[in-house]
Amino acid sequence: MVRVSRQGRSHRGKDERGLAAPAIEFRHVDFSYDDNKVLDDLSFQVAKGEIKIILSGSGGGKSTILKLILGLLIPDAGQIFIDGEEITGRDEAEMQQLRDKIGIVFQEGALFDSLTVHENVAYRLQDRGLPEEDIEEEVGSLLRFVKLDKEMDKLPGELSGGMRKRVSVARALIGNPRIVLFDEPTVALDPPTSGTICDLIIELRDLERVSSIVVTHEMDVVKYLTSEYVRVGEKGDIQFKDEGKKLCLTNTRILMLRDGREIFSGTSKELIESDDPYIHEFIRGTELLPEKDESQRKAVPSHSQERVLLPHSVSR
Repeated sequence: MVRVSRQGRSHRGKDERGLAAPAIEFRHVDFSYDDNKVLDDLSFQVAKGEIKIILSGSGGGKSTILKLILGLLIPDAGQIFIDGEEITGRDEAEMQQLRDKIGIVFQEGALFDSLTVHENVAYRLQDRGLPEEDIEEEVGSLLRFVKLDKEMDKLPGELSGGMRKRVSVARALIGNPRIVLFDEPTVALDPPTSGTICDLIIELRDLERVSSIVVTHEMDVVKYLTSEYVRVGEKGDIQFKDEGKKLCLTNTRILMLRDGREIFSGTSKELIESDDPYIHEFIRGTELLPEKDESQRKAVPSHSQERVLLPHSVSR
């Protein structure tokens, strides 16, 4: 039975106390598939302009969290808030309005096979009836950003796996969403493409103050997202920098799950210093790849120096 509380409703962007609300909040959420409990009393927040990395082994409930945020699943218990508004129990029409404001990069890409790259990215804006010149400008900017402007007339079947993922990212950014969900964004990608995707996520955090959830099981991605940041230089150029060993990026936090429950929430520094045996083995790569086979690990490379600015980007 679904328990729904309407006391959690608040004014848009504010919590019950009138303070700025998190972009996303789970309060004591349970969810099961039949008799298999996937999430057990899960509570967490994603602040505005923050990346929340959700980390667990396979089948740990990571993707279920994204489906709950989108209203594709309904929790068995607990409450879910988006920008201070409780979404638990909303009807489909209300949820569709919410989904239009959230970007999602699915693990499989989920592109329309019969549409070209350009059409896949543009269709959401076309559904809203925007002027064609505005659509062309935004789609062109996003495809240049993901370095696929020369492939815009191709079908998904003509692209590599990495290219399809980049189209999915461009489509997720259409309409300038303030929340973007990434479901295993780098899985099965080559290192250069993985680096491009990670750089994009960092730019959204630091330049656009977009709130993101990144679902992953790859520690290389976690290390990259929690150690790199971007700033705009004096000449308007985008500069990526490493935080250094003594610093900690507090706007990128990690939530680690095991058997549907939170076993860790905090910064990368706190994760590394944890004395929990399961966490220790996980971050050393025991679950991902045997430590003795270090040469096979995928390292996320440094970013490309040549960059294209996002549409709707902050003033330079």
